[in-house]
Amino acid sequence: MTTRAATLSALVLIAALAAADCRTATRRTAPNAPPAPSSPEALRAAIEKVRPLHKLMGPPQPGDWLDTFKEPGQTFEEYLKGNPTRPEGARRVLYVQPLGHFTPAQTRVVEFTADFLSRFFNLPVRVREPAPLDHVPPAALRKSPIGGGRQVKAGYVMMEVLKPTLPTDAAALIGFTSVDLFPDETMNYVFGQANLTERVGVWSLYWLGRPDASGDDFKFTLLHTLKIAAHETGHMFSIQHCTKYECVMNGTNSLQETDRHPLDACPECMAKLCWAAGADPRERYARLADFCAQHGLTAEQRLFQESARALEKN
Repeated sequence: MTTRAATLSALVLIAALAAADCRTATRRTAPNAPPAPSSPEALRAAIEKVRPLHKLMGPPQPGDWLDTFKEPGQTFEEYLKGNPTRPEGARRVLYVQPLGHFTPAQTRVVEFTADFLSRFFNLPVRVREPAPLDHVPPAALRKSPIGGGRQVKAGYVMMEVLKPTLPTDAAALIGFTSVDLFPDETMNYVFGQANLTERVGVWSLYWLGRPDASGDDFKFTLLHTLKIAAHETGHMFSIQHCTKYECVMNGTNSLQETDRHPLDACPECMAKLCWAAGADPRERYARLADFCAQHGLTAEQRLFQESARALEKN
């Protein structure tokens, strides 16, 4: 190669490198891409867009949860700072474990609830084969103070039945049973209970209705079960009781109080679960509206649709 040719080649190479540097600089100085829908920045904006659709909590009625238990609540910002348990790494599957005997209608309630949970938390759900709940030690049993029937301690089910079988890819393991549950000797019964750190929880269909009685009874039982399932699974991802809005994460002392609470999460709790599971809030609302349409939950469908539309606006 002549000296002139070598010089020309060097100049071409320098020009190419300069062009590449220019393109890199252009990319670096271009405006940032929009934040991911599940980023804290995007979720703060989503909170403001759906806030007008939600009601603030009023004073508790006598006997309500907040009348009995004084709780401070939990904001989205507090949740972010609290190092919450959430789906991460390989742990991204929700497992549903039926425990004991179920009627055909109760089995359908569990199956529909599994579908709902997948949409609510943006996670795959696997329903396991039913397991017995017959050989419970006497220390975890008692007679109900209300009707005298058999009750099983929820903590025993979580820690002795569910926790030893927690899969390595489980974001959470959820036990469903038709057996009456109690949390401790101070309470008559409990709809459900979850451990905020161990990724296990259990809830009972015992008090939630008679799904075999009629079509309306099935729908009421399903709605009760969806609320309890979403609530307790939220606890497994470190979401505490909501005290600011009418919200599925409100504490409840009775089925009547549960009926007053919505199926939807409030703006703050929606942001918590979308951040935890990496969910796009608008797509999540659309999937939930579709579920409600399939099961005749008209009022709930309307709110999810309105929320999805609110997030379409700039």
